[in-house]
Amino acid sequence: MTITLEGRRALVTGGSSGIGEAIARALGAAGAKVAVNCNSHPEQGEAVAQSIRDQGGQAFSVQADVSNPEAVAAMFKRLEAEWGGIDILVNNSGMDGKPAPVWEIDLESWRKVIEVNLFGAFHCAREALGRMVAQKSGVVLNITSVHEEIAWSGFSAYCASKAGVSMMTKTLAQEAAPYGVRVLALAPGAIKTPINKNVWDNPEGLKDLLNKIPLNRMGEASEIGNMAVVLVSDVAAYLTGRTVVVDGGMTDYPDFAHGG
Repeated sequence: MTITLEGRRALVTGGSSGIGEAIARALGAAGAKVAVNCNSHPEQGEAVAQSIRDQGGQAFSVQADVSNPEAVAAMFKRLEAEWGGIDILVNNSGMDGKPAPVWEIDLESWRKVIEVNLFGAFHCAREALGRMVAQKSGVVLNITSVHEEIAWSGFSAYCASKAGVSMMTKTLAQEAAPYGVRVLALAPGAIKTPINKNVWDNPEGLKDLLNKIPLNRMGEASEIGNMAVVLVSDVAAYLTGRTVVVDGGMTDYPDFAHGG
C-alpha cells in the first residue's frame, strides 16, 4: 500500500521543532504542500520549510500566534494567496506551562496555556473548517496528549486543555461529517524531543519514565509524523471523531500488570 498526499495543501501549527517538525516533514515526504507555522523563532520554521523544498517538495513558513484570532485569520489568508485554500490542518502548537499546584499557580500563566492549547486549536479549526465545509473535503488533526486521559500533577492547565481539545474534536467531527470533512485527534505519549531532554538525558529520570511505558522505550517524533500521515490520508477515510493514542502502551497503566 502506498500512501500519498500528492497535491494536498497542509498547515502544521507549531511546525518548527519537535513533533510539529516531524509531522511537517512527513507530510512533505508524502507529497503534501506544507505551510510551517511558528511563533517565536521564524528562522526555525523557515529551516523546516527549506528542508522540505530540498527534498523536492513545496513549503513555506508563516509566523503567527495561534492564540490571537486576528493573526490566525491572516495566516489562513496567506494560505489562500499561496495555494488557494487548505485540505489538511494539523493543530500541533502547544505549551505545558510552569509546573505548580493549582493553589499556587499564577492565573495569567494558567490562562496562557489554555489560550494557546485550546483556544489556539479552536481558532485554527474554525478558519479551516469554514473552508473545508464549503469545498466538502478536508481533514483536521488535533494533537493532544496522553494527558487528555492521564492526570499530571502540577500541570492542571495542560491536562484541562488537552481534554478540552479531545471533546472539541468529537464535537467538530459531528458537525463536519455531513460535509465529508473529518476531524481527529492524535495523542502522543512520551516522545523523545529536545523539549524533554532533561528527562531522557538523565538516567534516573529515564528509568522512572520507562517504568510507565510497556514497550520500554520512548517514542520517536518520526513515529508521530508517520501516524499523522496515515490519519490525514485516504487510508483513514472512514475514521473521524476519535483520538488515536500513540504511547507505547502508557495509557494501558503498566503498573497493573503485576496485580491490582
